[in-house]
Amino acid sequence: MTATLLKRAAELAELATPLRYGRVSQVVGLSLTVSGLDARIGDLVQLGDGGHADLAEVVAVGQDECTCLPLGEMAGIGAGLRARSTGAPLRIQVGDALRGRVLDGLGRPLDGTALPAGLETVSVERAAPSALLRRRVEQPLSLGVRAIDTLISVGRGQRLGIFAGSGVGKSSLMSMITRGTTAEITVVALIGERGREVREFLENDLGDEGLKNAIVVVATSDQPPMVRLRAAFVATRIAEFFRDAGRDVLLLMDSITRLATAQREIGLSAGEPPASRGYPPSVFAMMPRLLERAGGGERGSITGLYTVLVEGEDHNEPVADTARSILDGHIVLDRRLATAGHFPSIDVLESVSRVTGAVTDAEQRRVAREARRLLAARRDVKELVEIGAYVTGTNPDADRALQLWPALEGFLQQRMEDQSSAGAAWQSLAAIVDSVPAPAGPQ
Repeated sequence: MTATLLKRAAELAELATPLRYGRVSQVVGLSLTVSGLDARIGDLVQLGDGGHADLAEVVAVGQDECTCLPLGEMAGIGAGLRARSTGAPLRIQVGDALRGRVLDGLGRPLDGTALPAGLETVSVERAAPSALLRRRVEQPLSLGVRAIDTLISVGRGQRLGIFAGSGVGKSSLMSMITRGTTAEITVVALIGERGREVREFLENDLGDEGLKNAIVVVATSDQPPMVRLRAAFVATRIAEFFRDAGRDVLLLMDSITRLATAQREIGLSAGEPPASRGYPPSVFAMMPRLLERAGGGERGSITGLYTVLVEGEDHNEPVADTARSILDGHIVLDRRLATAGHFPSIDVLESVSRVTGAVTDAEQRRVAREARRLLAARRDVKELVEIGAYVTGTNPDADRALQLWPALEGFLQQRMEDQSSAGAAWQSLAAIVDSVPAPAGPQ
């Protein structure tokens, strides 16, 4: 009863608050300037008669004017249009009933069915958990991919990047992980995707089985940059809701690069100066603010997998380099493996998990270390073998690696429809590396 009275009192206080209106004074490019409006950064502004189609978000504030970016089409917006601040940032509805649903970048249903009653309304803005209150990453999380579960082990609450160029199997790997993970709930954010690919991902890659315990947030490449940016925060806020309830959540976001591109459009429209490769400073401030919200909480956890579309196969370009410095490891997909029909096209030797020591036991670490040593030895002599210049007996490690290579290659490859448990993967890898004894002498 007390909560109801407090809620009613808050509603009456809001109704009694005088409304202050401003006017659109200028529209340039992707942004519009509103004069005479009392608003803060992140507040939503209603344009004209209001409604989601006429919403904009404040991205810069001056002495008597603010710069806003619409959350819809620019058509129909002109000088003199009345504007009113809502006094609050974007709010969305969250709850268990979102499982199996597809939402747009603002948290509204895209699958043709209204959201059910009883969901909780929350703000998308939220601070990251305190560093001292986070749970440590100590338990492994199986993703259903043999190469990852064994050689790039992932822990509950870890944040990992998937680095790759275009067309090397990022979406296919994401769908495989969504179907094979042991996480209770999966939240998938598709940022800046082609409109054609969304339905293909939902129906072909994800399927009914994958969607059953998943929540998908979609913002296609043709939508305004503010919607693409907000989609990432909407997906993260949904994942945070389940983490706060003590659940272990897997958050998949594709891609951080398109998210950075959206923030670049917003920053440049707001008047920021371009810095590294045309990216304004707000891009590199936004990335840790978003990525740090994933991870362990006081109860549950969010395991974050973020794809990074590296430009021109340059893994040291600004967005990739910044993401790698923030995240707890990275998985590298190799185009040469993809073109050779090797799926998933994971370059194990270039991929690193920074929590492997915390989520594996001594025997598993021995097996993984031995497998990596064999893969490295085979890589060192690969070109010599191909031209017939390698002489057997020259390098005992290389001889053993070449002998075991067919089995190792078969282990690292996996069809999309194959389901693999972490226990079975470890047993298979141990059987391979121990099938041929290591050469005697110091290792």
